[in-house]
Amino acid sequence: MRDLAYLTRLHREPSPLLLELEQHGLREGIPIVDRAAGRFLSVLVHCMQANRIMELGTAYGYSTLWMALALPPAGRIWSIDPDMERTEIAVSYFRRAGVEERIEIINQPALEVLEWFPQRNLDIVFIDALKHQYEDYLEAVIPLLKRSGIVVVDNLLWSGRAAETPSASDDESTKAIRAFNKAFLNHPDLDATIVPIGDGIGIGARVD
Repeated sequence: MRDLAYLTRLHREPSPLLLELEQHGLREGIPIVDRAAGRFLSVLVHCMQANRIMELGTAYGYSTLWMALALPPAGRIWSIDPDMERTEIAVSYFRRAGVEERIEIINQPALEVLEWFPQRNLDIVFIDALKHQYEDYLEAVIPLLKRSGIVVVDNLLWSGRAAETPSASDDESTKAIRAFNKAFLNHPDLDATIVPIGDGIGIGARVD
């Protein structure tokens, strides 16, 4: 905890709009990534100069905005979330940030979209949607990545529950995260690791 407090003090604060969106999500109980995870996504987009990004799970657009603000001039994000009320709020923030034209919201269940999604050679896919579908998402998005493209996955520590001794009382999301972590780290098409940023971030590079 001391290390975390130190790093929080050391980093400069996000932009006022990101701070406003962060507080909006927290106030209304809408799942958003940890601020450290948002910074991590921003760094990845900058260092890769990522032009083509897919996101599974928009919610209020907090992680989307972190990535959009780091996009190069020709960059584009396709963000998939069936909840239109939440994504309308997200779009209002994108508009205020001046990045609305770079982001396409697709209001359908992710697995349905991935069956027909026409884009290939994606630089980054970020997964932060239904936990019990994580393994299905992974298998669907790997073919969409360019070679050396990366898949990034949130919530792999699941507030510490993933690391606990398995129990019959574990909820389905916890079981799904544990199963996903094993599949992710041993996937033959990825060089993957999980790092303790935020609630646990998985990052895997396509190597096939």
